[in-house]
Amino acid sequence: MSEPNDAIYPSLKGRTILVSGGASGIGEAMVRAFSAQGAKVGFVDILQQEGTALAEELTESGAEVRFLVEDITDISALQDAILGVGEVFGTITVLVNNAANDTRHDWQSETPRSWDDRVAVNLKHQFFAIQAVAPGMIEAGGGSIINFGSISWRLGMGGMPAYTASKAGIEALTRSYARDLGKHRIRVNAVLPGWVMTQRQLDLWVDESTERVLAERQCLPDKLKPDDVARLVLFLASDESAMCTSQNFIIDGGWV
Repeated sequence: MSEPNDAIYPSLKGRTILVSGGASGIGEAMVRAFSAQGAKVGFVDILQQEGTALAEELTESGAEVRFLVEDITDISALQDAILGVGEVFGTITVLVNNAANDTRHDWQSETPRSWDDRVAVNLKHQFFAIQAVAPGMIEAGGGSIINFGSISWRLGMGGMPAYTASKAGIEALTRSYARDLGKHRIRVNAVLPGWVMTQRQLDLWVDESTERVLAERQCLPDKLKPDDVARLVLFLASDESAMCTSQNFIIDGGWV
């Protein structure tokens, strides 16, 4: 990512970062942003081709990056991958729980199995990723955990009840973990993006009516991009946000 006028966070240089869902979209922007800061970045994703290409590109440029193909709903494999990154790069002191899937779904056709699957990809893995990294952060004397929520449930959006319920739960999970881990100087915050123009959004849902929707609902006229979100995450990961915890950071162009 890194533009000439982007902020530099010295505290991130050499720090070990773990990003879930880092092969595309917001996750890719964050992997690039952390790499540009001189951090050591591990990321997991099911998108093997995209993740491999990103890791190879950044490694060739001199960055320290490790990509692991993992299904985040396989909790045992996810926790093993997290521990593996720590063994290669050193203790993980920044965790970004980014992975999610906002596929629309009709409440009438939902089953117990499909509901559980959606919660697994949108909420459950965040809890167990934190469980895996917290002991190392405690031993290291602190860390930063950034969970990704969404403004969708605050807007009362329909058409994806398991997703919005999960995203609401992430805010509660964040506050609970912030209380439990705060005594160890581990900060836990949530980032709540608005409508971010990732390639997935562009392919599936952005159309000629998008400009009208943004004009009506956002205070700012510009489209929200993955790099905008990544810049906020860099701040929350760095020592510059040392006294920020148990908070929800909304980045939506003024939609909520």
